[in-house]
Amino acid sequence: MTAVKAKPKVVYATCVIERSFSKPAGVVFAALSDPNKIRRWMSGEEHSELIDFQCEFREGGSQIFKYSMGPETPIAGEVITSEGRFQHIVLGERIVTASTMRMGDRIFSASQVTFELVPAGMETDLIITHQGAFFEGSDGPAMREQGWNVLADNLVAVVGEE
Repeated sequence: MTAVKAKPKVVYATCVIERSFSKPAGVVFAALSDPNKIRRWMSGEEHSELIDFQCEFREGGSQIFKYSMGPETPIAGEVITSEGRFQHIVLGERIVTASTMRMGDRIFSASQVTFELVPAGMETDLIITHQGAFFEGSDGPAMREQGWNVLADNLVAVVGEE
């Protein structure tokens, strides 16, 4: 077997985001599974405008977010679409999704995300693991990790309202 000499065009990366909640796992799981709550914490309204949202929370169900990027972003006016499927769901414990992100017609990344809830009495720890393949022209691993940190903070706010 010969070593590859060319630079790969696909970058692979994993990031792990953790948050703790002073709420039971059922409350946190509800924020991860109720379409109205998902929309609230994942809408990304600070830097973009949500154009379309669809969510069918069940194994095999789809989830679509379509955004128009805001004027202060490097890609102002561009439309980003995240299309995913719920791959595995264990009520109150775990959700696994697989998705692609596209700008216009071009897919620029593919991801698997696992949400794992770890109950600790009346509190819950959440571990979000994002495993991504980033293609030419993608936002890259650092920006995606930053994005997941923002989303996790949004989730903390939504759960805190319960």
